[in-house]
Amino acid sequence: MNPIYISIIIIYTSHISNILITLAQPSSTSTPPPLSLNCGSKEGGNDADNRKWEPDNKYLVSSDKSITSTALTQEPSLSSDIPYMTARIFTGETSYKFNINSTSRYIIRLHFYPSEYPDYNVKNSFFIVTTKNPDDVSITLLRNFSAFITAEALSQAYLIKEYSLAAFNSDSITLTFKPESKSFAFVNGIELITEPELFDDQAGLVGVAESAGTIDGLTSNMQNMFRLNVGGQYIPPTNDSGGLMRSWYDDTPYIFGAGTITHIGNISVDYKDLPEATAPVDVYRTARSQGPDPNINKQSNVTWVFHVDANFTYLVRFHFCEYQLDKINQRVFEIYLNNETAFATADIIAWTGEKGVPTRKDYAVYIGDKRGKDVELWVTLHTNIDLKPEFYDILLNGLEVFKLSDSKSNLAGPNPVPSELMQKQLIANREADDAIKIKHVVSGAVGGMATIGVAFAVMFMIRRRKRVPGSDSAVSSWLPIYGHSTSKSTISGRSQCGSSLSTDAVCNCRYFSLVEIKSATNNFEESNVIGVGGFGKVYKGIIDGNMKVAIKRSNPSSEQGVNEFITEIEMLSKLRHRHLVSLIGFCEEGNEMVLVYDYMGKGTLREHLYKGNKITLTWKQRLDILVGAAKGLHYLHTGAKYTIIHRDVKTTNILCDDNWVAKVSDFGLSKTGPNLNQNHVSTVVKGSFGYLDPEYFRRQQLTEKSDVYSFGVVLFEVLCARPALNPSLPKEQVSLADFALQSARKGTLEEMVDPQLKGTIKPEAFQKFTDCSLRCLADHGLERPSMGDVLWTLEYVLKMETDDERPRNDKKSGSSSGAVEFPVQSSDMIAMHLNTLSLDSDDDDDDDDANGAGAFSQIIAPKGR
Repeated sequence: MNPIYISIIIIYTSHISNILITLAQPSSTSTPPPLSLNCGSKEGGNDADNRKWEPDNKYLVSSDKSITSTALTQEPSLSSDIPYMTARIFTGETSYKFNINSTSRYIIRLHFYPSEYPDYNVKNSFFIVTTKNPDDVSITLLRNFSAFITAEALSQAYLIKEYSLAAFNSDSITLTFKPESKSFAFVNGIELITEPELFDDQAGLVGVAESAGTIDGLTSNMQNMFRLNVGGQYIPPTNDSGGLMRSWYDDTPYIFGAGTITHIGNISVDYKDLPEATAPVDVYRTARSQGPDPNINKQSNVTWVFHVDANFTYLVRFHFCEYQLDKINQRVFEIYLNNETAFATADIIAWTGEKGVPTRKDYAVYIGDKRGKDVELWVTLHTNIDLKPEFYDILLNGLEVFKLSDSKSNLAGPNPVPSELMQKQLIANREADDAIKIKHVVSGAVGGMATIGVAFAVMFMIRRRKRVPGSDSAVSSWLPIYGHSTSKSTISGRSQCGSSLSTDAVCNCRYFSLVEIKSATNNFEESNVIGVGGFGKVYKGIIDGNMKVAIKRSNPSSEQGVNEFITEIEMLSKLRHRHLVSLIGFCEEGNEMVLVYDYMGKGTLREHLYKGNKITLTWKQRLDILVGAAKGLHYLHTGAKYTIIHRDVKTTNILCDDNWVAKVSDFGLSKTGPNLNQNHVSTVVKGSFGYLDPEYFRRQQLTEKSDVYSFGVVLFEVLCARPALNPSLPKEQVSLADFALQSARKGTLEEMVDPQLKGTIKPEAFQKFTDCSLRCLADHGLERPSMGDVLWTLEYVLKMETDDERPRNDKKSGSSSGAVEFPVQSSDMIAMHLNTLSLDSDDDDDDDDANGAGAFSQIIAPKGR
């Protein structure tokens, strides 16, 4: 072969070899995959969102000062067993070491579940967490941190601390946990995620001279304090953009005052040059603005208030996406941070050039120590009056607040202090716990004497008790709740909370002996069981010879049944209404708690909705039942002596008698509403998942609008004939409420309708019904209708369906589609204006008033209001 060819082959072979070797070596600029550690676990596993978490042991520098542990209790509010049910406990300083890309920012998330762990009292856990690179550049993330105190102050079962750290210029990073003196540290989960370039080097610093007023976000270490989907609902990590697994929360708890409107825009979002990881599409499709009155808007503002740590600079990121307007100077507003102007002429279209294009703006503010006052960050938007825009209004889609490290590379703040109300509640809880402990100690110490005393007490009670005819051996509980004296007596020794019945409740109810109850149910024969609930089984029974009754017997192993038992009697003994189940009486004897009700021959509403039931309810029958249930709830909210909040509205608690008359049942969780000086009741969250008001769940503040939300779920359950929660469905369809809201945005609500009903609902009735149902599901209670408004709408829909004066093939009724305008937008000043412009070109609607309807057209016309 020609020597020249041989030389060329050798040269090419050498080049190819070098390329292959280079490709085989790991690149220093490659992005490592996200790391999720289930600390203290030997095998890792998948969480509730099917995210994979791996064990943490191989990342420990040394494990001689750490042990693995498992939580002894599991809170119902835990989002997943993994990573929270296992923990790594540190008895001495211990570090993790991770390999990283030297040029990238990183997100570190620490998960804490301050539960009970064997041999370790989490109340005594105080520790420091720091990060460090090989060049000894360190950042303090937490100092003297107590997960227990923090979770208690925030009313949270678990905590997530998230940090965004600048590039370390190193190929590794250590994360160190150091217990305070005579204490221990722990962690349940750790996440390490590469963060794309999302920050600028020129964030404006508010309140200082413009020449010196910028913050370098690129090189700053920061902690995420708040991340809000303004005007929208919670967005879970699995729905975040860019694989960053962030959670976006509802902004409602941080709104100061009222008077705002939420929007949902069914638009296509075009990110243009903005990285998609900045925020998910759902953030830019929801927003909050002011109300419809421009005169009010000129004199008011929209403000969010956040509790923060003193002596830190905070970077506030605003997310904007205009989807109503498309011209400059149509909507212009001012942005303030703690009453300092951040930007005076915010015009989203001027920034983006067109609607449907998102943008974000960063501003920073330093917050010093305000002695004797809460340290707060106020974010305020106010319409700009001076530029005279076409619409006096504001718009915001998302909001993030980051705390920047101080000059000592410190991000740690103090442990939070519970609010005054919460402190009182915590003290009361501790006193109750202490009383129980003292009771156990005393009872143990005087066990022998107590036995003798109890024996005398039993004999005394037996002699005093009126014997049941025909049963000389029947004996009541030791302390019956239906005492004859004016004093109240506690229930059967099972209650440790001193619950008791009022004299009025006793007088209004019939007392049944246990012998009577057993006779009525044939000794609780299983063939008589007609239902099972959280309280216990429900039996069909016969009393007084031929009277059918429903007998609800408590589960003997249930410790919660005592409170529900007493609440049910107290509530129902004072209520009489056609659409409330009547309580006939009760029995409390021999460790049994039994409630006796009117018999409801048709059972629960749920029984007649889902697939496989013998009876298929027509649309009109369903509306009749809903109207009856709404009347019952409306009476509870407004017609009784006090406002009564049911707190457990669902299809299994709506019963039907033999004539299909609907009645609301199960008042075991009910609460008397707030007085005139309050707008809510602060209480522990209880209810049924799938029906639970999200605002009540977040804030523990109960109002009658919580019942309205639950009833909104019932409305969709009746329309769609599917459960409120169905885990077997695709993830986005599991929650009926969430799926309904998503379908409304997409205009696909008609696809959710029960196949048995398709073609039987008038389009205008469907529009009115779904509009009301969606308003019931509004995230903010103030935006939901009252139960009276819901009742009026349902009666109106029922009238529309039974009124045959308007033919079904009318050209206007036939024009309706599954696209339902989101209800809140109907009162939006801008939406009303734009709708008016589009209606002006529609000649078909010009004859609405030709029939003399005049001012009453909203009542007469099937389209309603």
